[in-house]
Amino acid sequence: MRYILLFVLPFLLYGAPFKVASYNVENLFDDVRNGTEYEDYTPGKHNWDARMVETKLTHTAEVICDLDADIIGLQEIENANSLRGLVARLEKVGCPYPYSAISHKKGSSIQVALLSRHPILRQQDIQVSFAPGVRNILEAEVEVRGASLSIFVNHWKSKAYKGYESKRIAYAKALQERIAKMPKHKAYLLLGDFNSDYNAYMTLESKHNDTKGKTAFNDVLKTKIGESLVEESQMKDAASGVHFSLWQELLPHQRWSHNFYGKKSSLDQIVLPRQLFDGVGIDYVNNSFGVFKAPYLFTKKGYINRWEYKNKKHTGKGYSDHLPVYALFDAKPYVPNSPKVPTRDTQTKTIDALYEQASLASPVRLNDVAVVLKRGHHAVVKQAGARRGIFLYACADSLEEGRSYDLLVEGITTYRGLKEVTGVSKLKEKGKVNLEVYYLQDKQMSADTLKQNEVVSTLKGIYQDGYLHVGEERILMYFKNRKRIPKNGSHLKIKYGHIGYYNKMQLVIYDARDFEILEK
Repeated sequence: MRYILLFVLPFLLYGAPFKVASYNVENLFDDVRNGTEYEDYTPGKHNWDARMVETKLTHTAEVICDLDADIIGLQEIENANSLRGLVARLEKVGCPYPYSAISHKKGSSIQVALLSRHPILRQQDIQVSFAPGVRNILEAEVEVRGASLSIFVNHWKSKAYKGYESKRIAYAKALQERIAKMPKHKAYLLLGDFNSDYNAYMTLESKHNDTKGKTAFNDVLKTKIGESLVEESQMKDAASGVHFSLWQELLPHQRWSHNFYGKKSSLDQIVLPRQLFDGVGIDYVNNSFGVFKAPYLFTKKGYINRWEYKNKKHTGKGYSDHLPVYALFDAKPYVPNSPKVPTRDTQTKTIDALYEQASLASPVRLNDVAVVLKRGHHAVVKQAGARRGIFLYACADSLEEGRSYDLLVEGITTYRGLKEVTGVSKLKEKGKVNLEVYYLQDKQMSADTLKQNEVVSTLKGIYQDGYLHVGEERILMYFKNRKRIPKNGSHLKIKYGHIGYYNKMQLVIYDARDFEILEK
């Protein structure tokens, strides 16, 4: 039997598609103090010690084993020592990767790396900047089935800590400069944590916009041509330097691998050029892109089960704040078969119409939408003359209260009875609006006036046992800040309140500026 397996194995290896993946492991550090580690990963502090490193290695290896990719790009590996520890752990648990590579940016707290079951012929760092905080891009040439494939592992600047778009543009320019020097028909792919959504030009926030709206991922990497994202059907005849983000193969509500306080984003990417669609050598396997969602990567409440750092200590629980993404490739030609995502044109609808739909098969355009209330990542929006408002859940960062927009809605859901938009992009800004016409002001509460996702203003009543009493009507109140709940009998003036719904109608008060306690 052993000799039969040895004979058959090469045919299995070279006959099936191979899987390429990307995974941000969230800070795989060792227990050796070298002065460049993050403060909370300092050996001997915050419960970060040899035992905790072993736990982190075990958890990371578990994900990589179950993902079962032939080639996997990794982000947030501290150094070569950390990578050696991971390789050894994978070998120990029966998931060996005989080939590996890592970037070598001096002074950087974390590096990017690559694990491969196929030979790595060569590697080099692409220097983006000499500044210590700017990570290098790793380029590795891998031999697969007699052909070579260059893989660029990326970890671009995040949007935290002065994360201006110009800093990500530096990465994109470095990539394009390198790509321009490669042979015309050279097969390559880009992967990693780009800290940019696939539609970054629609989601760029004003606080990060120091480039007059120009984005690294869409404009410099050319995943957008003109005003539209590059479509998969355009790639076979695309020009050099044009790229396609595989996120577009999934339905809009599925396009996420990172969830930060409810804000879902597509930071982890696999990005392809023309050469992987041309039928020569290695090609992409159509509709094979996905997000690895093993049940243990989520908490009981449905959040990503990230590595836990609680009360300034590592607990040894969890995995990463990112989910792995993957795609299949083959020596067989790309087949432009039926896409997962319907190719129907985007329809223009009203907010009222969204209440009639349980989900979206394709994006919906909403014109002339006013942001009536915005708190944190959330907002309530309404169209002039429309009967209903709607709640934007964790997707309103690029919008400003008191301004009007044309929006592209990419996901809707109903949570505990509340209708929510879960994905939205800004198409066009229309300017300031007078919000007074959008509020429910000084109106007696009734079934006709108080509908979910409206915003009330200048409403007066008495707070008693969790309810606001207005005349003969009452409505349940929910204070986001539990410390701000008024005493029973308090006379309140509601300056701004969201009519929400959580199994029943309730008036949501987001912060202290939204209500006032009046003297009797």
